[in-house]
Amino acid sequence: MKHRKRTITVNQIGYPLAAKKVAVFTEPNRSFQVINQAGKIVYKGELSTPLKDNNSGMIIRKGDFTELTKPGTYQVKSGSATSAWFEISEAPYQTLHHGLLKAFYLFRCGIDLEEKLAGPWKHSACHTAEGIVYGEPDRKLVSSGGWHDAGDYGKYTVAAAKAIADLLLAYDMYPDAFTRPIPIPETDNHTPDVLHECRYELAWLFKMQDNRSGGVFHKLTTLQFPGLDVMPEADKADLYFSPISATATASFAAIMAMAARVYKPFDAIFSENCLRAAQFADDWLAKNSNVAGFKNPPEISTGEYGDSQDIDERYWAMAELYRTTGDQQYHERFIQIAKQSFNKYELGWTDVGGYGTLAYLLHGQSNADDSLFESLKTGLIEEADKLVAQSNRDGYLISLQENQYIWGSNMLVMNHAMTLLFAYHFTGDTTFEASALEHLHYIIGRNVHDLSFVTGFGDHRVMNHHHRPSVADNVIEPVPGLVSGGPNKKLQDEYVKKHLQGRAPAQCFVDHQDSYSTNEVTIYWNSPTVFVVSHWVKPK
Repeated sequence: MKHRKRTITVNQIGYPLAAKKVAVFTEPNRSFQVINQAGKIVYKGELSTPLKDNNSGMIIRKGDFTELTKPGTYQVKSGSATSAWFEISEAPYQTLHHGLLKAFYLFRCGIDLEEKLAGPWKHSACHTAEGIVYGEPDRKLVSSGGWHDAGDYGKYTVAAAKAIADLLLAYDMYPDAFTRPIPIPETDNHTPDVLHECRYELAWLFKMQDNRSGGVFHKLTTLQFPGLDVMPEADKADLYFSPISATATASFAAIMAMAARVYKPFDAIFSENCLRAAQFADDWLAKNSNVAGFKNPPEISTGEYGDSQDIDERYWAMAELYRTTGDQQYHERFIQIAKQSFNKYELGWTDVGGYGTLAYLLHGQSNADDSLFESLKTGLIEEADKLVAQSNRDGYLISLQENQYIWGSNMLVMNHAMTLLFAYHFTGDTTFEASALEHLHYIIGRNVHDLSFVTGFGDHRVMNHHHRPSVADNVIEPVPGLVSGGPNKKLQDEYVKKHLQGRAPAQCFVDHQDSYSTNEVTIYWNSPTVFVVSHWVKPK
């Protein structure tokens, strides 16, 4: 039966006890109640004055029930309208966190996903053949392993670097959130499973480095995408290493330097290998200061991940190499790059300056140039202030501006939440923390679609995302724990061009497998969501 979209939207998982709790209403009522599972009214409140929310195209009201702090399962009601049931508890996001992290195992390429760990989403080992170096048809290299990037089966260096960075930052900031085993094949009750999972991707990234030059191949894909109904093990087309790029090489250097630092307490030899690979990549960067941005070779039509600017990737690489080694040569190069004008706070795959800034700030002021440290910290807080201001103007309390409802807008929602949490970390100002939580509420159902954008979580959740294994596996439920891309006002696939013309930006989403521009999934939409949820996870 088709779900009837509710006019009262909430986080369909729930709210922490002490947090602000707001439901969003599109009903023209004036009051609301919160009821428990026995049907008893436990809270009454008045709705806010109506607000025309341009991004959603709706007249909305808000109902604040922050004062309700008794643990339990509840529903919001206004007139005849009701919300989803949700939980109020000390730690409502434990299971969600586990599911978001388990999704990376389910993204794995190159091994059997066994039923005992993968459940009905099992499949045989895939993409185990050697890859051909594009332009060198007689040169073949081992290529298996790592994570499928998205709804397709490609694997991309710059995307991998962002995803690993988010997960390693989550572990670095919130280690107690990762005490529970997932489990995965490597679970050993010694090294946290998040590090085992990232190591699976890092092991593949080693294969992307050219052992002749230190440069890093941009991506590994077939020439064209397979059909949407093709399981990974049935995708037998030749794999190609696309040419080396500066953005891939610098992102590789950054993430390997970061990994060398994080893994050192667990495996000194692996740590040394990571650092050696990072420095080899940096050798290539030093010899190739003016390299054109990556473009797909003529025969290849898979995801390009093009980027005409590599200064932000080099900035990140120098920050991580300096933080890991303490070598002043990297510090000096970082300072020189920082003098140039580029975005130093973004946390995307194309604009990675924010990772460089965070690496520098987290290294501590005693290890930094005082004026640069203060400038970068001030800039980060200013960015967070802007996000809070925009969120306060938004009907659903998130920081997206109209032009930010783009392909992967949910990544921006979670990236912004990450920025807010780091601003909270550096200032202690709980305004930033509270705003970050509002962004999570949006992802898990408090949005104009009354939809949880995470498969398997929430009573009205994404079911038909653009993801080949979920389409082809004959399992009704999609692979769980995957974050959908979200509204995209640019209408960049044929399905949404036909069905969503004239909609407000936030309404430009459809839960249909053909809508790759709104309803695909990727590792780097999951990864910032893991980071954000980790902040509210309590150790088991």
